[in-house]
Amino acid sequence: MLKFLKVFALAAFVVLVFSADAMAADGTTVFDIIIKKGMDLFKEIRTVVFVLGGFGLVGLAVASIFGRPMWKWFAFLALGLVVIAVAGAIISYFGGKDTGGSRINTQDTLTES
Repeated sequence: MLKFLKVFALAAFVVLVFSADAMAADGTTVFDIIIKKGMDLFKEIRTVVFVLGGFGLVGLAVASIFGRPMWKWFAFLALGLVVIAVAGAIISYFGGKDTGGSRINTQDTLTES
């Protein structure tokens, strides 16, 4: 049974990669679509994290009003929000196309230019 499952998974992968439907009408590949969906998902998750971080800041402010400031929590929250805020910029700087050129060589090595 396990051997059949491995053969089926390999066949499904080959069909997905080499099928004619893997190339969209505008020339984008499946992996370009996956990258775009991943970037969209990251942007949406980042928005949710910022909203929850705002509620956390309000909670810490209320705790400070009542005389219980939690500076350790505030530092962790601030550091986490900074990391989330700059993560997209760091990724696009090292591997993105919007910086006027990629810092990482992501060209196809099988084709000659």
